[in-house]
Amino acid sequence: MSKIKILIADDHGIVRKGLRLQLEQRAEFQVVGEASDGRDAVKAAEELNPDVVIMDIAMPNLNGIEATTQIVKKNPRIGVIMLSMHSDETYLTRTLAAGAKGYLLKDNADVDLYRAIEVVAQGKPFFSPAIANTLLEDYMRQLQQKGLQDSYDLLTDREKEILQLLAEGKSNKEVATILDLATATVETHRTRLMQKLDLHSSADIVLYAVRKKIIS
Repeated sequence: MSKIKILIADDHGIVRKGLRLQLEQRAEFQVVGEASDGRDAVKAAEELNPDVVIMDIAMPNLNGIEATTQIVKKNPRIGVIMLSMHSDETYLTRTLAAGAKGYLLKDNADVDLYRAIEVVAQGKPFFSPAIANTLLEDYMRQLQQKGLQDSYDLLTDREKEILQLLAEGKSNKEVATILDLATATVETHRTRLMQKLDLHSSADIVLYAVRKKIIS
């Protein structure tokens, strides 16, 4: 069984050392490199081709969100897990829009880190439970304020299937293959479900799925 190759990007040397020591205790993980700022992280990701990058959100020269954008644009296969002190939706939305697959709160990173790496290495999203709960609470509050019922019930069974697959990071073509549909049919379903749920981007789809506990 091949090891999961990991790149650690954090501007604090003691944090990088601690993460490396923690990860190297697991036989299935291999730390292939470290980076002390965002630009170094982009360069190291290109040179080392890791499966997963653990990225601090606040770094000098180039912040973690911008570094993630560049890394994923060059190699969409790399899964970025963002480490952050912030649990509000603004940071999460920007992180997802940048192409990150995971978002961990530093307070809970020691509990969730192993699982996050395993999940993200498979191309699936992972979020700290506290993040998912915060988003769900905000979402329910918005529904109550607007006097709306659960919008998820507006979707057909097929649209619900497609919503989950898209939220897991799959492309329209990949969804079409999994469900044995034409790509154009998937695109039509995607457009309809986004209209029904008032979603406007791929990041919105993932956020909605996290709020609704469709993905964890």
